[in-house]
Amino acid sequence: MLLHYEAQQQQQHQHQHLQQYAPSSPSASNSVPMSEEELGEPARSPHPDVHQQEVHALPPYSGPSNSSREPAAAPAPKGPQRYPGLPQLDYRLYSPPLFELTPDSTTIRSSAPYLSANASALVDLVRAQSTVPPKPQLHITGKRNSKVDFAIKLNLISLLVPDDARLRMDYIRCVGDGELAFRGGVKPGVEPEANSVEEWVRRYIDDPSAVKSFSLERVVANLDINWLEGQIRSMIAAIGYKGLVTISFPITHAKVVVSNPDKVNKFFTSVTTLFSGKRKYEVVKAVWPFATNKPGEPGRRCVIQSEETWWKEWKDPIRYGMFFLGLP
Repeated sequence: MLLHYEAQQQQQHQHQHLQQYAPSSPSASNSVPMSEEELGEPARSPHPDVHQQEVHALPPYSGPSNSSREPAAAPAPKGPQRYPGLPQLDYRLYSPPLFELTPDSTTIRSSAPYLSANASALVDLVRAQSTVPPKPQLHITGKRNSKVDFAIKLNLISLLVPDDARLRMDYIRCVGDGELAFRGGVKPGVEPEANSVEEWVRRYIDDPSAVKSFSLERVVANLDINWLEGQIRSMIAAIGYKGLVTISFPITHAKVVVSNPDKVNKFFTSVTTLFSGKRKYEVVKAVWPFATNKPGEPGRRCVIQSEETWWKEWKDPIRYGMFFLGLP
């Protein structure tokens, strides 16, 4: 029997299914580069694209007054919804219209024709999707033989988004000169070059290839997962647990992919892809830093708190969770 314990940063409420949303005027994400993990200053101007290598050194309603009438349905709330314990984000952006989430929850995909024909629409989509982070998680599983003793999942998204929007560090980064990437070919390369999201989108729109795609990747940077894993394993060893422990840091909603629609049907597209390959544009990243630099580097500043502070707050809940699930 699988026993499941889910803990979430600040609250034990996990956000589930989000309604679809079509942004009316997408805003750009913060774009002040600092390190590979999106380092921005408290006050920033809207998105100039960043060309740099990721640093390794990133709403109540009232009914009718006449009680004899049947109450009218309340209109849907406008604006993004808020969820206790979660950062203030527009969560509708995680499931925009005409997009589907892959079974592993890592990618949302769309082959809506307008996104491969209208450069402005695709640019707006990229900039809107850059305003929400990927969803990093911590999974800890203990198993003996075929029996799962505990399965703990923690949502780490709150470590990337401060309450004060002026303190956000996220930025958009385009592939740099000489950097190996899918630049519209079937294999990674260092050419062609472009200087902005707009330029790369225009190249994608103008590409006559039968099968092509444009991607935005959301990146978490400068989070020391090795140190966290070490602390968890040390704690489990001190408890005396003899089973096999698996620790992972999966990231969901890490990629947004737009593909051109099938020219004839999916079978034709599959055959075309088999023989000629898919032209990929994987040249834009939305970088979301945990901290400005890697651990141990001078001047390191965390967006919310350090790994050590997080561990002090969560090591007891994690240990209690294991015992709650019946850890001997």
